[in-house]
Amino acid sequence: DETYVKVNGRWAYLYRAVDSRGRTVDFYLSSRRNSKAAYRFLGKILNNVKKWQIPRFINTDKAPAYGRALALLKREGRCPSDVEHRQIKYRNNVIECDHGKLKRIIGATLGFKSMKTAYATIKGIEVMRALRKGQASAFYYGDPLGEMRLVSRVFEM
Repeated sequence: DETYVKVNGRWAYLYRAVDSRGRTVDFYLSSRRNSKAAYRFLGKILNNVKKWQIPRFINTDKAPAYGRALALLKREGRCPSDVEHRQIKYRNNVIECDHGKLKRIIGATLGFKSMKTAYATIKGIEVMRALRKGQASAFYYGDPLGEMRLVSRVFEM
């Protein structure tokens, strides 16, 4: 799903994906909301997941861009053909609720000056929210420095 973010006085589109448990999978910031942006976002997600993590269903809103992007990914073989695309309104509620929590944090920033700073800030916010959701329990190693290790790995350049 996507939500809007103000960047340099214009609206940019923040595409976000969560799994069935509400854990953040990935995000993508784009200046456009079209099939090409949806294709890049879905392709980015499918490239970053392991074979056993590929979803059986992809729930989206009724924007036609997602259907076209998913069909193209299936034709190219980047997405398995048995992945079902569901455009049922109420099934998208998990991510819509997650958008609200993110927008409350972003709203305090009063917008961003560039796409680069917007991406970096949103990346930091998403990492901290993932920690709060307990997504990083594999990195804790039984000591309080686990969160610091995870944050330093994410922000290494």
